[in-house]
Amino acid sequence: MIHVLGIVGSPRIDGNTERLLKETLRAAEEGGASTELVRLAGKSITPCDGCLTCKETKECKIRDDVGPIFEKMMEADGIVLASPVYFGSATPEMMALVHRVGYLSGAKGRVFEDKVGGPLVVARRAGQNFTFAQLLFFFLHQGMIVPGSTYWNIAFGREKGEVEKDEEGLRTARNFGKKIVWLINKIKEP
Repeated sequence: MIHVLGIVGSPRIDGNTERLLKETLRAAEEGGASTELVRLAGKSITPCDGCLTCKETKECKIRDDVGPIFEKMMEADGIVLASPVYFGSATPEMMALVHRVGYLSGAKGRVFEDKVGGPLVVARRAGQNFTFAQLLFFFLHQGMIVPGSTYWNIAFGREKGEVEKDEEGLRTARNFGKKIVWLINKIKEP
């Protein structure tokens, strides 16, 4: 069975970003995938210190919550990274995760190569395009395959639940989930 992992980088549990990600994962489930949501909220995600020890040992010397998340990412067929816009970019937790798992992936032989996935972003008002691109660059750098949707995978909302009023954003998130499953199935066809 196809497995899609969604990682929400918001420090707010059940906030707009998590709600939008749940729409994407629900659509993936409707397409036949199993899904899992991982919250970075409350986890210890230390920034990369650039030591490059991982290139020699194939492991990160920093002991925190990144290791188990990296394992889940390696096991998944599809990965969605979801972040709210914080001061015009992804959250520090999300970027720390991206940097750490990016180095680890390279050290272990590009383990995300040919996986399917993409970014999902929630903005109050602006910054969504930069944040979307910021996360998209990770997927492209890792050699992953990013499906399109009906628009960029963004939605708007500030107060908890406001994202649910953005019908176009919800529709885009759902279509993204469907496209992830569709693409994984196409890749796995004999």
